[in-house]
Amino acid sequence: MSAKLGEILVRENLLTPQQLREALDYQREHGGRLGFNLVKLGLVSDDMVTAVLSRQYGVPSVNLDLFEVDQAVLRLIPREVAEKYSVLPLSRVGATLTLAMVDPTNVFAMDDIKFMTGLNIEPVVVSEAGVQEAIEHYYVQSREIELAAAVDIALAGSNGNGNGNGFNMSMDSVSLAQLDFDDEAAEGVQVIDEDDEIDVTSLARMSEDAPVVRLVNVLLVDALGRGASDIHIEPYEKDLRIRFRIDGVLYDVMHPPMRLRDALISRIKIMSKLDISEKRLPQDGRIKIKLKADGKSRELDFRVSTLPTLFGEKVVMRLLDKEKLMLDMTKLGFEEESLVKFKRNISKPYGMVLVTGPTGGLNFAAALRSFLRQDPNIILVGEIRDFETAEIAIKAALTGHLVLSTLHTNDAPSTISRLMNMGIEPFLVATSVNLIQAQRLIRRVCSECKAEHPTPHEALVEVGFTPDEAKSMKIYKGRGCAKCNNTGYKGRVGLYEVMEITDDIRELILIGASALELRKRAVEQGMLTLRQSGLIKIKSGITTIEEVVRETVA
Repeated sequence: MSAKLGEILVRENLLTPQQLREALDYQREHGGRLGFNLVKLGLVSDDMVTAVLSRQYGVPSVNLDLFEVDQAVLRLIPREVAEKYSVLPLSRVGATLTLAMVDPTNVFAMDDIKFMTGLNIEPVVVSEAGVQEAIEHYYVQSREIELAAAVDIALAGSNGNGNGNGFNMSMDSVSLAQLDFDDEAAEGVQVIDEDDEIDVTSLARMSEDAPVVRLVNVLLVDALGRGASDIHIEPYEKDLRIRFRIDGVLYDVMHPPMRLRDALISRIKIMSKLDISEKRLPQDGRIKIKLKADGKSRELDFRVSTLPTLFGEKVVMRLLDKEKLMLDMTKLGFEEESLVKFKRNISKPYGMVLVTGPTGGLNFAAALRSFLRQDPNIILVGEIRDFETAEIAIKAALTGHLVLSTLHTNDAPSTISRLMNMGIEPFLVATSVNLIQAQRLIRRVCSECKAEHPTPHEALVEVGFTPDEAKSMKIYKGRGCAKCNNTGYKGRVGLYEVMEITDDIRELILIGASALELRKRAVEQGMLTLRQSGLIKIKSGITTIEEVVRETVA
């Protein structure tokens, strides 16, 4: 790009070949862009470089001396981002932001700023010298304004994208979009049982500044409004990233200025009654808030986990919303026959029922021994991870207790092998386990924008449908709308593989049969695999081929 600019200047007799060589030598020694160095050396004027760049890129040029940038527009982009990409926000009309850029072909810069602000980007070209002077001129702000800017960035993203959403699935990224909760809702966040006075140093005082408090409140309210299950606050060397997990997928929400990092994390730690002076050890806490919105009051719990990283503490907040607790098993996604098997086995007086899935994340052995002394009928063991816990759980199942537990395996048949690998004898596994259920969560097609999606016959056969099924099937996808944040998905549903331990399967376990042999026999006896459960949901229009293929194997 530099050579091309130099060639154009020489070709238009604005620069001599000798002057170009001098500038290139200077660039090799001192670095920087050619255009900036040409102006610095006094070989060409700033306007000349801008005019050539405009013709080179096919983008209008502007003279920044003729602009007066409004503070509200300036706050859309933090200084760190402006300096990183050599850009300056000039004006905003509706959902379009006019952005002065030294290199208007930098699609990474435009994408980053588009996702950060939720606005469409209209680039204009400026010289590097001009944009650097403008950044120095405009980004002279007091600390209070800088803090407020971070909040305004979030709110600009939530209100300024025109179409009510900020998701762009091609990049798996999102800016805050228009929410059901507004500033009034954020102001209505009340931390329950928080200490009024905290004897801490300046870090604590920073975390109590109104803009920081407001930013945290906005995050909590927006997470609820978006249906997020988790909020991730992740510090990097030169960036601070905030992401929401929605329907199992993480989306970028915003990148507040790095100077907010300590104050933001300290505010969350104070709310969850954690030690803000301890930054080298993981901590766990809880935030309980009362939210007033639409004339109603509701209480929410956030489980907070902090973890030291190379560039600061990472915080994850899990939203525990009682209103979304689903107790009706028929709505979880079970196929009818699988649900019958599951209910039959959890109603038995003794034995073991295991629920398995991918790795998420305890040593229960000591607690389990204590529980057994309490003479329970049913024991729920959070997770079996080692021989000691597995042995105690199996002995409990063999002595008249119904044991419900979880194990991390890929499917139901491989759970048998997993228990044996832990050191449990085959005869103990065969006689104690009643049923094993493997499960996965996949996203539902949004009911608001659901539409038929033409799919090649071959693709349907490849995923597992028979040729006859493929001929008459209708496949559905979501087009993307405000309700689903333009993703085409809203909510999740389960895929289930329920393997009942019949007499035939017990015999296979006793002779040490492989997971493959167990699977084959279970399927012969009517077990639906995870993939088959997914195919049923594709056929019913509940989910998409992509979701099922992502979570299951044929």
